[in-house]
Amino acid sequence: MIGLGTILNVAAIVAGGLIGLAFSRAISARYQQTLMQAIGVCVVFVGIGGAVQEMMTVTADGLQSGGTMMLVVSYAVGALLGEWINLEQRIERFGEWLKIRTGNAREKRFVDGFVTASLTVSIGAMAIVGAIQDGLSGDWSTLALKAVLDMVIVCVMSASMGRGCVFAAIPVGLLQGAVTLLARAVQPVMTEKALAYLSLTGSVLIFCVGINLLWEKKLKVANLLPSILIAVVCAFAGL
Repeated sequence: MIGLGTILNVAAIVAGGLIGLAFSRAISARYQQTLMQAIGVCVVFVGIGGAVQEMMTVTADGLQSGGTMMLVVSYAVGALLGEWINLEQRIERFGEWLKIRTGNAREKRFVDGFVTASLTVSIGAMAIVGAIQDGLSGDWSTLALKAVLDMVIVCVMSASMGRGCVFAAIPVGLLQGAVTLLARAVQPVMTEKALAYLSLTGSVLIFCVGINLLWEKKLKVANLLPSILIAVVCAFAGL
C-alpha cells in the first residue's frame, strides 16, 4: 500500500508523544530539565555523526574532507532566503494557532516543543528517500525504521517539553506525504550527489537543533531550512 510508511511514521510519533506525556507526569521538573539536556547532547552528536559521514572519505592517503564549499554556499544563500521569508516566525505562528485550536492555550512550552520536535524528525535524507521508495514501489521499510527512531525521540522530547511535541506528526505527514505523491517527479532530481548534499546540510541543521536544546534557542534553525534546497541545486551546479 503506497503511503503506508508515512501513516506508520505519523502514528509512531503520536504514540511516542503520548507515552512521553504519561511519563512526564511521574517525574519532577528537575528530572525533566536533565532529560532535555540529555536529548540535546544526543541530537548534537547525531548531527555531528551524519555530517562527518558525508564530509569524510577514506582514501589510500588517509581521510579527505569534501563538501565545504557547498555547505558555505548553501547556508549563506539559505539563511538569507529563510530570513527574508521569516520561516521561523511563520512556523511559530502556526504553532500558536495550533496551540489555541487544540485547547492547549495554557501550555507554556507548546510552541517551542512543536517547532523543536518538528525540525528534529522532519529534516534529513531518510524522510525523502523513504518517501520516494514508498511512492514508487510501495516499499515502506525505510520509513518504518524512521518511525521507530522518531517514536523514541518524540517520546523523550515530550516528557521534557510537553504536548507540542506530539503535533510534530503534522509536518512529517505533510512533507513525506507530498514527496510520496510526487515521487516520480522528484526521483530524477534526487541523484546520489543531491542526496549526499541534502544529508550533509540536514545533519548540520540537526546539530543546530541540539544546540538550541542545550542553550535555550540561540539559533533560528527554521530560517536555515532553505539551505537544504540550495544544497540540491549545488549538486547540479557542480559544487
